[in-house]
Amino acid sequence: MYAGGSMFITFEGMDGAGKSTQIDLLCEHLRKNGHDFIVTREPGGTVVCEKIREIILDRNNEGMNCMCEALLYAASRAEHVDKVIRPALDAGKIVLCDRYIHSSIAYQGYGRQLGADVIESINDGAVAGIYPDITFFLMLSPDNVHHRITQSGKDHDRLEKEAVTFFERVHKGYTEIAKNDDNIIIINASNTIESISDIIKKAVDNIIENQ
Repeated sequence: MYAGGSMFITFEGMDGAGKSTQIDLLCEHLRKNGHDFIVTREPGGTVVCEKIREIILDRNNEGMNCMCEALLYAASRAEHVDKVIRPALDAGKIVLCDRYIHSSIAYQGYGRQLGADVIESINDGAVAGIYPDITFFLMLSPDNVHHRITQSGKDHDRLEKEAVTFFERVHKGYTEIAKNDDNIIIINASNTIESISDIIKKAVDNIIENQ
């Protein structure tokens, strides 16, 4: 825990798993109960971070070196923690973040096959000791992820254009991470929106009540 009852909550999972929907529903719940919170995302959250996001996801940057990609994510995270996440936690707020360090481990460590230990080492300085109190991993099979992405009708960014085999490695990464972290709650993203939301709200309420 951080200052004044603040809490750091992250949402993980591959695109199409429903993270944005669940973040919105949790926001409604927290607002209704009078909690002070902010919502942010990775990469993103500041002017600098959003510019880094554009570079990472730009389809014109296809073929980007994998280590370059990993370092860009870490650079964005360092700025994000310093300018957004830490100040909010120090002010006693609840922080909801769409993706964090687990994404880098899953996508670059496993997806890009750089190794989880390499990504953790790169990000040690970036997170500056700030780790989630709780992480909700919305698990969806790689085939379902690929289907949802291709059926979404939107233009695909550089990562969304990857082959199913890439998403299979990412899925394996998330699964391995969750095995070794008691703060991660795995939720089947194929369940109804309402049932997933209920699990998330109850878990968050339980932490708040026991602070």
